[in-house]
Amino acid sequence: MFLLLALILATDLSSIKQEPKLEKRSDLALEYADKAVSSARDYYREGRWEQTQVSLKEVQEAVDLSYESLKAMGKDPRKSSGPFKRAEKATRELLRRLAGLRDLMSSVDHPALEPVMTSVSGVHDSLIRGIMTGK
Repeated sequence: MFLLLALILATDLSSIKQEPKLEKRSDLALEYADKAVSSARDYYREGRWEQTQVSLKEVQEAVDLSYESLKAMGKDPRKSSGPFKRAEKATRELLRRLAGLRDLMSSVDHPALEPVMTSVSGVHDSLIRGIMTGK
């Protein structure tokens, strides 16, 4: 478990894109997004605004990569719900963590976070719709 965590922390989004197994790529991208939220929070607390914005962009890119990987599997989310449900839970947790970051941020800085939250929320909603309707 510790070795897997160390491997995830050492990877970047471009190396995750090279993962041939789509389900694993999706999971790795979501773990990367979670790490990027932590980085964004830490950078914000340190007053490093540019790095905060980069980390927020990485969150959005990682969630998009995860969702695209799941769609590329070509599986029905109702019949093969496992990876879709994991992604739904992970995006729900990301939204919770992003809301916590928003609470930490000055209201002046919220506009940088809102598009990320909207994007993650859209993916989360699409995952739920897929699980519930199979589309």
